[in-house]
Amino acid sequence: MKCIFALSMLCLASGAVVKAAEVLRPRGVPLSKASFYDPTRDFNCLDGSGTIPFAYVNDDYCDCQDGSDEPGTSACPNGFFHCTNVGHSPLNIPSSRVNDGVCDCCDASDEYASVSNCVDTCRELGRAAREEAAKQQEERLKGFQMRQSMIEEGRKRKKEAEKKYDKYKSQLHNGKSTLAKVKNQLEKKKDKLRSGDKIGSTKRKKFLGQPRSRGKLQSKRKQLKKDLQVKIDELKKEREEAEAARNEKEEIKKLVEEPEKEALEKYNAIEQERKAKAEAEQKAKEDAEAREAFAHLDNDGDGILTVAELQSRQTFDTNRDGEVTAEEAKFYLRQEETMDLETFLVSGWPMMRPTYKMDQRMFVPPTTEAPAEALTPPPVPGSEGKDEGDMEEDDGIEDYDLPEDDDVEDIPKEEEEEEIDQKYDDETQKLVDAANKAREDFDEADRRVRDLTRELRSLEETQEKDYGPEEEFRVMDGNCYEFTDREYTYRLCPFDKAVQKPKAGHGEIRLGQWGEWTGPEEDKYSRMKYTSGQTCWNGPARSADVHLYCGVETKLTGVTEPNRCEYLFEMTTPAVCTKPEDVSGDEGTPHGHTEL
Repeated sequence: MKCIFALSMLCLASGAVVKAAEVLRPRGVPLSKASFYDPTRDFNCLDGSGTIPFAYVNDDYCDCQDGSDEPGTSACPNGFFHCTNVGHSPLNIPSSRVNDGVCDCCDASDEYASVSNCVDTCRELGRAAREEAAKQQEERLKGFQMRQSMIEEGRKRKKEAEKKYDKYKSQLHNGKSTLAKVKNQLEKKKDKLRSGDKIGSTKRKKFLGQPRSRGKLQSKRKQLKKDLQVKIDELKKEREEAEAARNEKEEIKKLVEEPEKEALEKYNAIEQERKAKAEAEQKAKEDAEAREAFAHLDNDGDGILTVAELQSRQTFDTNRDGEVTAEEAKFYLRQEETMDLETFLVSGWPMMRPTYKMDQRMFVPPTTEAPAEALTPPPVPGSEGKDEGDMEEDDGIEDYDLPEDDDVEDIPKEEEEEEIDQKYDDETQKLVDAANKAREDFDEADRRVRDLTRELRSLEETQEKDYGPEEEFRVMDGNCYEFTDREYTYRLCPFDKAVQKPKAGHGEIRLGQWGEWTGPEEDKYSRMKYTSGQTCWNGPARSADVHLYCGVETKLTGVTEPNRCEYLFEMTTPAVCTKPEDVSGDEGTPHGHTEL
């Protein structure tokens, strides 16, 4: 019982102290300045402009130039009223807002003499603020944990890049011996070709006297970390050796191609003559076929085809109604009444040929096996509703020619290719084979150099980029993030580029290429800068500024254009989340109180 009584007395005493503290300071004065307002002595203006009796404090008349004598009234235009806001955050407001009918303080202390019905809502607002702060703290903690995972992934990728350097170094070292062997073999072939009669001494001097070019590596590189720089230099040295081998093979290739070219010249002339002869024979065959068809269709043998003569041929019944109309006949006569032999050869036969050949297949002797589909030629789709203009658009009906028996005499493509492949004599074939082998060796060496150059450039660019002090931003490289508003879709590819694409159009507008980190000194990795974008019409080159905020997901949250051709991207990512501080859950303690 004694303990309970003592605790009760202590609580009463504490309340009395708090109440006394409230009484001892004038209205509108923060606790941090309560010592300046002592009612037992005169009041000194806080700016030192004068001294007044303490009774003049909060008398609704401005005596001090800084307004410090009227903290609880609106008398001084430059004064401030302090809202204690117990249970929430304290607040300083201009004295002009005191008793103005608007509830500025959540504890309603600023409207003590007004008709406004202000109520104390500080505890409710404080509780909501603390819940929001706890929510933000939880999200920040989650983001920080994800950041740790990003750091680990970034370091892992960095180690993988270092392993690639070692791998390429080992591969190139092993390949040097192979390239040396190939080089020796090509040297032997070169000596053999030099001693032959295919290349004259003048040409040998011309080719053998050509200086060997050496590829030059790019010298403008940023300073990399010491260990990676050593590996890159070694890889560059290996690439130089590969380029030298490639240049050597290129020279050998030129040497062996020259005798091949000379040997093939005579065969090219023979081949051209053979092709011209084959074309002439084919043209003569087609011409004879056309003349034979003309004679077959020319019933009276007068050298003129007429509408009546075509109407006598059932094969020209396009719509398959059992009758060849004058319009159907004129279609094959190019809308004319008659057609002579010359016109028939130029324009008539190409149009009639598909239909005429189909007619020939319809009357194949019974002993001949013919495809089932050839016995009943299908009607021309939609021909009933076409007029003469539409029929003229179908001049390309020859695209649907059926295979012809007469064409079996043509040389198959496979046999023709085989004939070409086997037409060289043994000596020429050896030259061709040597040239092909030299070209294959050169192509392989050239491909290897290009692959090494591409890999080296990619690794160098990766190592030059600043992925943060703990490699936390490395996992963002290679990914792209989009944001869409009413007119555009924006895409940001960290450490690469920023682009804009109209929703109603095609193509992309480059807003900038990756530049550098531009955050303040104390938070450098909070902003990205992308520069050298496409130039605006009569304006500067476009650029993009990316602001990074803590979030559990890496995404774009907004894009604006605050200035012409200058874009602002807002992005959340766990990579910028830091470990949060503890948030007190005591509702009675003002959150963020700075007075004490």
